[in-house]
Amino acid sequence: MQLTLSSESVRNAVITNETGQVLYKTSHPFTFGKLGTTTIRKIQPSTDPLDMRDHFDLQTNDFLSRHGIRERKRTFTGPDGLPYRWDMLFRVVVLSRNDGSRTEVARYHRGSLGIIGHKKKPHLEVDPDVMHMLDLIVLTFVYVEKLRMDKERHARGNGGGGP
Repeated sequence: MQLTLSSESVRNAVITNETGQVLYKTSHPFTFGKLGTTTIRKIQPSTDPLDMRDHFDLQTNDFLSRHGIRERKRTFTGPDGLPYRWDMLFRVVVLSRNDGSRTEVARYHRGSLGIIGHKKKPHLEVDPDVMHMLDLIVLTFVYVEKLRMDKERHARGNGGGGP
């Protein structure tokens, strides 16, 4: 499944599926000097197809275990009992099974302005094998991508070229 983001600002975006149906909305109010809370709303249609309602809110927390020398890996156990790992790579994040197979199950693709090649919106590709935990993948993706973007911004500010 391909989830398209309305913006590379993952904390203020609308996330849609391949047909354009809104599945999630993220929002993070701008505040000076405060960390704030990012809210992720899952959008589910009610019985009336013209009426969409938010059914619950999820708030990000530092609940993913840190790993790696530069703490660029975050691990968690999925509802299926399997271990998973987000890797913060240069410009993208990748989710894989944290076992001997290291099977990739989700990957974020940044947007492109189309100067070279086609214009593309940012999107998250999710393997059908993990659709049973899509909510958890979206929640952890928003958090890990925010961390990756902070590291990238910090590296640029210190004269580095990447996270």
